[in-house]
Amino acid sequence: MPAPLQLIATAEDMPPSADCVVIGGGIVGTCAAYYLARAGKKVVLLEKGRIGAEQSSRNWGWCRQQNRDQRELPLATKSLELWDGIERDLDESTGFNRCGLLYLSNDEAEIEGWAKWGKYARGVGVDTRLLSAEEATARGAASGKAWKGGVWSNDDGVADPSRAAPAIALGIIKHGGTVLQNCAARGIERTGGKVSAVLTERGVIRTPQVVLAGGAWSSSFLYQLGIPFPQASIRSSILSVAPGTSGLPLALHTKNGSITRRSDGGYTLAISGAAQVDPTPGILQNITQFLPMFARRWRSVTPGGLQGWQLGFDQRQIWAPDEKTPMETVRILDPRPSRAQIRRTLAASRDLMPALKAVPVQAVWAGYIDSTPDGVPVIDGDIGVPGLLLAAGFSGHGFGIGPGAGHLIADILLGRDPITEIKQYRLARFEKSQWGKVSEF
Repeated sequence: MPAPLQLIATAEDMPPSADCVVIGGGIVGTCAAYYLARAGKKVVLLEKGRIGAEQSSRNWGWCRQQNRDQRELPLATKSLELWDGIERDLDESTGFNRCGLLYLSNDEAEIEGWAKWGKYARGVGVDTRLLSAEEATARGAASGKAWKGGVWSNDDGVADPSRAAPAIALGIIKHGGTVLQNCAARGIERTGGKVSAVLTERGVIRTPQVVLAGGAWSSSFLYQLGIPFPQASIRSSILSVAPGTSGLPLALHTKNGSITRRSDGGYTLAISGAAQVDPTPGILQNITQFLPMFARRWRSVTPGGLQGWQLGFDQRQIWAPDEKTPMETVRILDPRPSRAQIRRTLAASRDLMPALKAVPVQAVWAGYIDSTPDGVPVIDGDIGVPGLLLAAGFSGHGFGIGPGAGHLIADILLGRDPITEIKQYRLARFEKSQWGKVSEF
């Protein structure tokens, strides 16, 4: 079934021109269009289905600095500040709450890794606190277990995946931008080698600048332009339980299970990193790039089935811009969850927090996480077509750092000083071997 999602009404009429067109109405594309609209730009956000309907509504909702890859940490820190600012600006709530994130463990090597990360992070101003066994056990009292240690990350928090992207999309409209749903971008037109228009199923939008934030669809879209982008789509299966229990941590991670309180009082349940890889033409084409990641995570990322191939979002075929494309055949990626994974997650979560045994399952769903070989996104305006910026491959981190990524995209397009360094997000880094470069977290 689809993940819970707040539906919004948007424009039907398509502008003939724009300063910038953003392709993809997930959290990253929506935030990019939002910051461009706030800067006074005439921006159009195109979404083939519904705003936030794919992975942006299918995640845990965590907005964290804790255990971020060093390359992403500055963007995560900035994003927390921006979540606060967005919430103040909007007439709608994103559900953002700096509730703090709790990590518990009985694995001494894991605790040592957190301590090592924390030493670095505190040196750059992150509030992360290593917990003693007594402190961890006290904070995890609802589990009824003794814990050897943990981490409390005070400034981190959560937002509501069902609300956030739709609420920010309404913010785009508030600031004079246009949001179009059920309107797929079929291709890009170039004049003198530079972007001059976006071809959509409803017609043409003249524009000198395009942001491609297409999530799992990005690699096949770039294939139409002859731009290689190594991307794997990882199918993650999670569930929620109904309201009816209290006294649990608002957001808790352990190796065997993680829980997050939802806006309705229920909980989202998941096991971090547990997912399936559904073979697609794109993955097979780039398999050597992903071998380091698969070698590192083979215990948690397992082979999947043919869903990805059948859904056609990562194909290696050229489509005609005047004909129906795969994006119009499959408006919203809604893969079937792994039943085995759902059973494992529910059992592990109820073992972790016995109070969850008393509440029924509310919903189950799956989503495709667009991943890069090193687990770090691409945010790059120099990918071979002047006027085209790629923002994709967020590897399961895109929801929390969406505001920072959107602001950084706007900085690049507006010629402003960027809020963070950008060199670590270049597409060209994948021209080199990825052994030893996979993200730690």
